[in-house]
Amino acid sequence: MHISKHSKLVKKILQLITSEKFSAILLLLVSIIVLTGLLASRYYLFQNIVDNGMSKVDVIASKNIKVEDPDKMELEKQEEAAKIKPVLRPSQDGIDEYIRKNLGELLNSIKEVREKSAKDSAKRIEVKELLEITEDNYFINNSIDYLFKSSESGYARIATESLNSLNAILDEGLSDSDFIAKRSDILNNHIRLSLPKTQKRAIFLVLNKILEPNMTEDKIATELERQKAINQVKPIYTNFKKGDIIVSVGDKITRVQKSALKKIGYNVAQIDFFGLFGIFSLVSLCIFTLAYYLINFDSKFLKPCYLGLIALLTGTITLFAVFLPPEIPVYVIPIPAIAMLLTIFTSSRVAMLVIILNIIMLGVALQYQTADIFVFLLGGLIAIFSSNSVNYYRRMDIVRSGFNVGLIQTFVILSIFLLQNGTDNIDIAALLKSIFLGFANGLGSGIIALGSLPLIESAFKIITPYGLAELADHNQILLRRLQFEAPGTYHHSLMVSNLCEAAAEAIDGNPVLARVGAFYHDIGKLKRPLFFIENQSYFGIENPHEKLNPRLSKMVITAHPKDGIELAKEYGLPPVILQFIIQHHGDGIASYFYMQALEQEGAENISEEQFRYNNPKPSTKEIAILMLADAVESAVRSIKTPSQEMIEDIVENIIKERLYDGQLSESPLTQKDLKVVAGVFKRVLRGMQHHRIKYHQNVLEELNQKTATTNIKQIQQQLEAEVLPEIPPEEQPKENSQQ
Repeated sequence: MHISKHSKLVKKILQLITSEKFSAILLLLVSIIVLTGLLASRYYLFQNIVDNGMSKVDVIASKNIKVEDPDKMELEKQEEAAKIKPVLRPSQDGIDEYIRKNLGELLNSIKEVREKSAKDSAKRIEVKELLEITEDNYFINNSIDYLFKSSESGYARIATESLNSLNAILDEGLSDSDFIAKRSDILNNHIRLSLPKTQKRAIFLVLNKILEPNMTEDKIATELERQKAINQVKPIYTNFKKGDIIVSVGDKITRVQKSALKKIGYNVAQIDFFGLFGIFSLVSLCIFTLAYYLINFDSKFLKPCYLGLIALLTGTITLFAVFLPPEIPVYVIPIPAIAMLLTIFTSSRVAMLVIILNIIMLGVALQYQTADIFVFLLGGLIAIFSSNSVNYYRRMDIVRSGFNVGLIQTFVILSIFLLQNGTDNIDIAALLKSIFLGFANGLGSGIIALGSLPLIESAFKIITPYGLAELADHNQILLRRLQFEAPGTYHHSLMVSNLCEAAAEAIDGNPVLARVGAFYHDIGKLKRPLFFIENQSYFGIENPHEKLNPRLSKMVITAHPKDGIELAKEYGLPPVILQFIIQHHGDGIASYFYMQALEQEGAENISEEQFRYNNPKPSTKEIAILMLADAVESAVRSIKTPSQEMIEDIVENIIKERLYDGQLSESPLTQKDLKVVAGVFKRVLRGMQHHRIKYHQNVLEELNQKTATTNIKQIQQQLEAEVLPEIPPEEQPKENSQQ
């Protein structure tokens, strides 16, 4: 019992979480949080540019700036302090004489070795012991050998040079730290460079043995000297000219950069809790306004796909505005592109509301000037109006719409500059820059919108008039298959599409959607084309249903909507077209086979429910129109020479029959709409059933005579002039016009 209750509760929770309503609410809440964070981040990323010690943007100087540079001053002080050598004091009395005495004793000891009659190898060992050398390599051995092998004059020169170098080192002073860190360098620097290398190495070995520090650093005196040098450093200034980069992205902010940012007007104060709450309230109010409108006036756009698209575009434009460097005019924000995309994917009313709310959020939160808001507002409205009237069969019209927006924005920017500055104080360079950016913004918005269309269609599974125009191309694979594998069905679909398009336009529906939906509504017949009567005469075969019982025939016929769904998914048709395929029969009855079954089995053995389609009913105006047009066209086609009265009766009866059967109960069609649809059907069907003139029998003779004296082109022009006036206007060829 408890398990059952828990399972029901879990099931209800899962149903709630996976419902469209829950997804819509979640999207709205996430949008509030994200937009609040983005708008508030402006105060951290730009106005509080020193946050975390790192720069988030490139900042360019808007004027000439001169600021004191403490970093350079600190570096200069360090350099001056480093130049001060340590102040040294003698480590002990008589240390220099002691070191010189050690040198003399060492030289005398080496001289005694020189005077011995021992072998060279033995002498080398003794000298190494005197110098305390343990290494054994060519250069050291060569220098050692020179000490006891050189001539008396050579050895005397070594003694003299050693004493001179030692005196120089002692006079300069050698501290403990220098003795440890720089011993070798000091020795090499004080041995005369002009000496032969062997002599220099020998002197180095001798001095290295007896050398030791003779001075001690006086740290107090040294620090006083360094402080004196630091105090003499004068202030250093850094200049930023107009247009120079003060700080680049990713740089650690220095004190001089922070001072420069303050001078050009950056507010380094962080936003507090009340400011954050104000932004949150503003965003919440705007999103609540949008939700209220959609719930009460355009509920079809409350689906997650539409709300997700609105959230994405709004977040993108907010992100762009927040990260736009302050030195760049705000006219580059592509608000017209968002307006165009929203108009195409939703409606002009939704697009207008979203754009106005976006401008309010950006203008208030980012503190835009009134003139900038006016440019945004007018540019967005023009983008909506122009993109709402483009020809969806010509994609470049959206770019032309962007061009028009650019021209309007250019004119508005020029007007604002003249109004604010007059003709005397106007900054020509700034004006030209703003005009260029305003025009480029409009044109670029058109290009952005055009390039984004297929990506958004694919990502959000929302079909647009542009996507419908592509699907309406008869070279599409499914339509080509229909032409060759089920030509009767293809021709039937064309006739039905004409009826649907005209009727949808008459009741303010979507004529392009109705037309394209009609093209594909019967593609399920491709699975068994020969079981449908419109294809049997084309291929010249007998009706296979004559060999089947009505129940089996009903199963074959009523399967084509589901077969069409499988085929549509295989070829990647959008979900909106799938609705036309599965709903165009609703749960209507297959009356022909039902009547056959009545005759064969009797009324007591069958019921209508056994011969009904098992599909959802039409849920939109366009699909409901398709249901009626499909039945009407088939009924009229079944009559060889229908009169005007017969056509009118067929239309009226079929509409009444579908209405009484409840097939239109879930569609938004009203009684007024049905009357308009009936009138359109009658008018179009009369045009389809017109009679052509009967040509006289000797027409070929006349053509032969004309061919002898007139070229082919002239004959064609004359024939067109003679025949076309006789064809009713509905049948005359005409260019595809925008619906």
